[in-house]
Amino acid sequence: MTRIVSWVALVATVAAVGYAGRLTSGKPPEDALYQYETAIGGVVIYLILLAIVFWIGRGLPAKEFYALRRPDSWPRAVGLALAGYIAIFVGAGLLLIALGAGDEQGLTPEGWDASRAGPYAANFLSVALVGPIVEELTYRGAGMSLFLRFGPIVAVGATSIGFGLGHGLVLALPALVFFGIVTALLRLRTGSIFPCMLVHCAFNATSLIVAVSA
Repeated sequence: MTRIVSWVALVATVAAVGYAGRLTSGKPPEDALYQYETAIGGVVIYLILLAIVFWIGRGLPAKEFYALRRPDSWPRAVGLALAGYIAIFVGAGLLLIALGAGDEQGLTPEGWDASRAGPYAANFLSVALVGPIVEELTYRGAGMSLFLRFGPIVAVGATSIGFGLGHGLVLALPALVFFGIVTALLRLRTGSIFPCMLVHCAFNATSLIVAVSA
């Protein structure tokens, strides 16, 4: 139970910091992803989060606690991941449009600036690789393992809500919770965190590419 309390405290802290930042500072600068500082700050925060998650799971078999195991069938897992990716794009996309929350996070730039390709590439790696891996280990890895003792419905619900709140957004919260539900179900169906990471990385990467291609 101590591990669950620690995980909830971690997620609550992340959410509180996120919402407090929104209230006091508002959206990040429009060119945030064209700044190296954004990438460096993001990676540092993710590494701190990862260290705490590893501390919560100390003494437990990492392969089981974080679901760092191969799916029983990679073809089936990839198929489910593709279905999840499409479901998220359609479902979360419709929710964002319906709620007018498409630009609430304020990170994606309005166009491509070739003169600042370097910092954008650094932020791309932070947002589309480091972030998804750490978040999946936090929510679909450690979180799911901790809450599965209460049943799959509780595990999916708790981790999905935590994932949504952890982003510090209001209008986009339903879309983020939906994202969490789809990836949590993917974890349950495959027994592995890797398909979840694949979907999360692909979704974030696609969003960043589309943002500068429009």
